[in-house]
Amino acid sequence: MKYLVGYNGSQVAKAALFLAGKFAAQFEAKIFVVTSMAGGQAENPKDIDKVTQDLEFAESYLSKKGIECETHQLVRGRPAGEDLVSYAEENDIDQIFVGIEKKSKTQKILLGSNAQFIILKAPCPVVSVNHSST
Repeated sequence: MKYLVGYNGSQVAKAALFLAGKFAAQFEAKIFVVTSMAGGQAENPKDIDKVTQDLEFAESYLSKKGIECETHQLVRGRPAGEDLVSYAEENDIDQIFVGIEKKSKTQKILLGSNAQFIILKAPCPVVSVNHSST
């Protein structure tokens, strides 16, 4: 089995990573930890360094648990939700784990919701995790 974790280093992303790790240990799955960045002028070296550190944390955590994993930093100029759904389709992912944060209606209108996009458009089952479920 292949699991994908949408990962940005936040507490809810870590909750998704930890849950995916539990599933992977049970079902001998490989985990793909993926971060999506806009790229170009939208990124600065500080952001890139943070993403690198976040992915190193995820890889170290899963490796210590004996779970096979790969980390990927996508820079394709797409919204994160679209990027992760495309990655799942391209790599025959069996299940996606994504952290969700509560947003007000106004925040949803202005910012959209990557998690909502993934849940609605993913080619496979999606497990959504919030910080309080850890």
